[in-house]
Amino acid sequence: MENLPNGYTLDTGSGSFPLSTDSMVLAHFVRLPRNARVLDLGSGCGTLGVLLCAKDPFCRVTGVELTENAHEAALNNIRVNHLHPRLESICADLRTLDSRFAPGSFSCCISNPPYFSGGPASRTAPLARRDDCCSPEELFRTAAAAVKFGGDFFLVHKPERLAQLIACGAMVGLEAKRLRLLRHREGGPVTLILLQFRRGGKAGLQIDEFSLFDSLGDPTPYYQEVYHIK
Repeated sequence: MENLPNGYTLDTGSGSFPLSTDSMVLAHFVRLPRNARVLDLGSGCGTLGVLLCAKDPFCRVTGVELTENAHEAALNNIRVNHLHPRLESICADLRTLDSRFAPGSFSCCISNPPYFSGGPASRTAPLARRDDCCSPEELFRTAAAAVKFGGDFFLVHKPERLAQLIACGAMVGLEAKRLRLLRHREGGPVTLILLQFRRGGKAGLQIDEFSLFDSLGDPTPYYQEVYHIK
């Protein structure tokens, strides 16, 4: 059981990834509009949904998860945290969402998707590591259809796929607006990227970078902010 901000908790259950840096930095990176309606693509046990509900008491989040075990864990987290109806989990293939929701139904989309197009699958969550059922092209196509004009799509990914992600967004009318380069340690390589795309957005990309730990291995102010350490 993980303790989250504002008294919320998270139980990842079996078949889900544990609470990770990826989810924490993405939840921190997201900028939600007032009374946001959020679609979480590949929502797992509801990690991002719970984090966003803890961050913004007025948002509503719909999670879409393909695997039954993770979906059941999400339902449990919704129940334990008394988040119904602010947070819901749907067990479905994100590639079929056009039959469930009208175009532009959501203020924004978020995703912590599978990072790799090949390599070994995770033993505990085989669909969470490789994009066999969620290629970047499919992910962006779904996000572009779901988010309203002027709405945003936020995701976390690996730096080596940056060019592919920006190209996928451009193909479906999602313009890259913010890019955050994240290093595990100051002076080290970029290990994660955070991206904000806007449907119908104009050209113009803002770039910043942060490190989780300084050169001595101590947590940076950015790390303390992400993890709510005072």
